[in-house]
Amino acid sequence: MLQSRLTLPGRFRSAVSALGLAVALVASAAHAGPATVPDAPNDFLGTFTGPQGGDVDALSVGAQQNGTAVTLSALVNGTVGTTPGAAYVWGVNRGVGGPLLTFGTPSVGAGVNFDAVAVLFPNDTGVVVLFTGGVGGSPVPLPAGSVTVSGSTITGVIPFSMLPSTGFATADYLYNLWPRVGLMTNDQIADFAPNASSFRANVPEPATWAMMLLGFGAMGAWFRRRRGELAAT
Repeated sequence: MLQSRLTLPGRFRSAVSALGLAVALVASAAHAGPATVPDAPNDFLGTFTGPQGGDVDALSVGAQQNGTAVTLSALVNGTVGTTPGAAYVWGVNRGVGGPLLTFGTPSVGAGVNFDAVAVLFPNDTGVVVLFTGGVGGSPVPLPAGSVTVSGSTITGVIPFSMLPSTGFATADYLYNLWPRVGLMTNDQIADFAPNASSFRANVPEPATWAMMLLGFGAMGAWFRRRRGELAAT
């Protein structure tokens, strides 16, 4: 039986090998994606006294960090900004977080520990508040362009310079979202996502990025060498 085989010159095999490595690793990194945590629809808190609009009912939350900032995103059950006074509060546990909402009226959020919050507003603005000993400091505005709204999704990019560690490495920070209507009392909190718990952000594996750079570097070196060979002929 005859077999047909394509034989490439060594210089082309090296280029194809580098290209295959880079493409495979790009695909691997793309599949990593943000960590996404679902939340049940229409699971408003029994203590919530505000209007039960879809835009304060979380369907899923996600977080992706790159070492200098964390991108927090939420998908809600309606168009963001439909309910007047709606805000999206992200609790962040940087190391010494506690269940601070259990001390409010009414007591809610057992299991949701935080020592900072990032508050995102439907008008594309936001603030960060740090807590010391359970007491919140002055709100610090997020840089312009940090918050974006698109239909039923709201996203905020929070620099870690605004969230200094209180014990955790940034990769170990924990997050929870609570949409609310108004910023005064706990009966304005509509939902927790995920319920009574927190989750870590997705962090790209350093080895993956290192191998990607290696693959692209090999490709670049091959093309530079080939360009030199062609110029010499």
